[in-house]
Amino acid sequence: MSETDAKYLDTFPNWLRTLGTDAEALGEVLNAGLPKHASEAIAGGLNYLFKSLDLIPDGIDDIGYLDDAFVLRVAADLATRESLGDIGANHTKSLEQLAKDADLVRGFLSKDYDRLEAYVKGLKNGAARGRSVDDILKDDSIKKEFLSDVVGFAKSYESPSFAREEKNLIKLRAFFDAKLPK
Repeated sequence: MSETDAKYLDTFPNWLRTLGTDAEALGEVLNAGLPKHASEAIAGGLNYLFKSLDLIPDGIDDIGYLDDAFVLRVAADLATRESLGDIGANHTKSLEQLAKDADLVRGFLSKDYDRLEAYVKGLKNGAARGRSVDDILKDDSIKKEFLSDVVGFAKSYESPSFAREEKNLIKLRAFFDAKLPK
């Protein structure tokens, strides 16, 4: 096993454990008055949690929620590429930490990272549970309901196991390669 693969096998279980708190933190960031581009990226990433057809179905042992963790990190990275305005130090720190993690996703997916990034950018045009990103950002009652759902997800989320086996990395890469639009 390479050192790099060992790093992924050490890191990905942590991302699974923190997925609920990461989502909740991004929900708080979304409510902090971000500029439009950042709000769209974060709302799209969070809305992905509620899509019925994920890139990797949530029920797949070991890797089913890693696509959600990857999407949140790429969304955070996209959000931080321009000025965030004055959203507060705690929100900035949460967002920047997740954005920094996107570098590990980039290294892991290699040639497929650009396809994942394009997919995450496109989430601003999608919908889940009947809510589009535009609806979430323009209608305060929909945004409030959405953020309540994010908190509900965070509270009810139970981290799946993740076996520290190379076969999980192979399956994960294969799903992204097969499922991301070409």
